[in-house]
Amino acid sequence: MHPYKQFSALLKKEILLELRQKHALYGMMLYIASTIFVLYLTLGDAEAETWNALFWITQLFICINAVAKSFLQEAKGRMLYHFSITTPSAFILSKIVYNVLLMGIMNVINLILYTAFLGDPTTSFFAFVGISLLGSIGLSLVFTMLAAIASKAMQQASLMAILGFPIIIPQLMLLVRLSKTAFSEIFRDGAPLQVIFLLLALDLSVILLAVILYPFLWKD
Repeated sequence: MHPYKQFSALLKKEILLELRQKHALYGMMLYIASTIFVLYLTLGDAEAETWNALFWITQLFICINAVAKSFLQEAKGRMLYHFSITTPSAFILSKIVYNVLLMGIMNVINLILYTAFLGDPTTSFFAFVGISLLGSIGLSLVFTMLAAIASKAMQQASLMAILGFPIIIPQLMLLVRLSKTAFSEIFRDGAPLQVIFLLLALDLSVILLAVILYPFLWKD
């Protein structure tokens, strides 16, 4: 089978599994809603810096839970079946694209609930939407690769969190720095393009590393 057909079939499989296991998706939505509601009861209308910090903290933990699930559901027998019918590049790329789509949806839900409960302190809301989507893509890419590594060991979710936090800190710092431009008049003069290009370069490097290195994990 052509690699593109393998990729599209695997991606379709991921989406169909998610639609059939709606309890997992609803569970993530409940986690988002309950977390934001507790923040609302505690803080009310939060200040801009607090709002920004809490948004990215919530987004980080949503990403860990969402991405880990995609590999936790892959039993050993199913992985052996995938090994016999597809290539490692098609498999990891399907996981990457699926997790990017899932985090995009979770990001929109998170942002809607944040503005509904904690208000909108931004001066450029749509700019923050774009920045948050860019950040969600980057977080999902990093944790997809880490989840692929952790899936070869016991206690996958714990190992992914341990490996992920030191790696994700620089990216979070860039995202927080970039998102601050949506809370001030600075954005009208143009967002710091060098930070955007750096984040895009990091995302591209993670994708290339995943395609290059995952075949070695695939053989294990």
